Amino acid sequence: MLKEIIKKLSNQSGSTSGSNSTGSLALGDTLLDFGRLNAMARDNRESYQVNTPFPHVVVDNFLSKDSLKVVLDAIPEPDLSKQKRDNSAKTQGGMKAQHGKVGLNDEGKLNPVMRQLFWELNSQGFLRFLQRLTDIDGLLPDPTLRGGGVHQTKRGGLLRVHADFNKHPVYNLDRRINFILYLNPDWKEEYGGHLELWDRDVTECQSRVLPILNRCVIFNTSSWSFHGHPHPLTCPDDMYRRSIAMYYYSNGRPASDDSDEKHATIWPALPGEK
Repeated sequence: MLKEIIKKLSNQSGSTSGSNSTGSLALGDTLLDFGRLNAMARDNRESYQVNTPFPHVVVDNFLSKDSLKVVLDAIPEPDLSKQKRDNSAKTQGGMKAQHGKVGLNDEGKLNPVMRQLFWELNSQGFLRFLQRLTDIDGLLPDPTLRGGGVHQTKRGGLLRVHADFNKHPVYNLDRRINFILYLNPDWKEEYGGHLELWDRDVTECQSRVLPILNRCVIFNTSSWSFHGHPHPLTCPDDMYRRSIAMYYYSNGRPASDDSDEKHATIWPALPGEK
């Protein structure tokens, strides 16, 4: 069915709010293969819990080839006029926390295919997948996409190591899971942009993930799940580090799993920055 969608998209004209293509899905079509997701959860559940520095998994080829093509065609062009991201934060060492990043989470400004992807990532079927994978029950989506959506970072951009806010600012729900899907064709090692996962005391990076095309990272979020891509990108000027970011919540969490107090994003100083 997705091959028919691709044909439909290529035959349609016009644009939607700066997107590269337009189109809609026929009734019953999905971008995610939920049967494959169930197998993915089963195969990765044990390793998810023991991976360090905090529970996480890295999965390649997350989308099917047909779905990936449709999604790539639907990525919006970076547009600072549509961005609502505040890039003014600084780390505890006084360094600028992020630079060169454009975020778009207004579904009304996105291509219909991208809106469909967000809907599926917030759907009951995807929540079931996450719950099986992470062993966290009662997960809830965030229809406001607070902090999430389409992220695009230009050459020289970075996102310093941080731990995310632990409570939703509107619903006061507990933030539990981060989902990131990278959409970077032809991304090379020398371009940098590795997602770094740091230990609880922020003394060393324990895992680095290259943001290659169709690679997905899912991890538990807490007051000490420190992560980021803290080194300036060295990709060509006409390339962006692109990703889809989604966050999931629960109404309550184990007391040992997080800070007792509600907090905004924590930007620690890394070794050598203090």
